[in-house]
Formats: sequence, structure tokens, C-alpha cells
Amino acid sequence: MWIVRLALRRPYTFIVLAILLFLIGLLAIMRTPTDIFPNINIPVVSIVWSYNGVSAEDMANPDHIEL
Repeated sequence: MWIVRLALRRPYTFIVLAILLFLIGLLAIMRTPTDIFPNINIPVVSIVWSYNGVSAEDMANPDHIEL
């Protein structure tokens, strides 16, 4: 409760401290670098499969392919 009594005795001190904390917070937010897409090396596996002699319509509708 001592901090409440101190704040009631010195209200301008606590107002100035609150404004300073707010300004320091804004300054920290503005100066903190942010990277939306960080460089992450994720292993990627690609598989390519080709069907020789299959038309584009047959590839779009694989239910109609006769093997």
C-alpha cells in the first residue's frame, strides 16, 4: 500500500513516469526489426512423374484412364 500513498502524494511524478514508459515502449517498437519471411532452410523433396502418351484431358480426369 505504500506505493498507493506515494502515488497520491506525488501524482505528477507518476504521470511523468507513465508518459516516459509509453514513449520508451513506442521507441522500442519502432526500432525493433521485424522480418515477415525469415530465411529458414527447410529440406524439400520434389518428385516428378511423367505419363508418356497421356493427354491433358486424361490427366485432368484420372478416373477415365484405362491402363
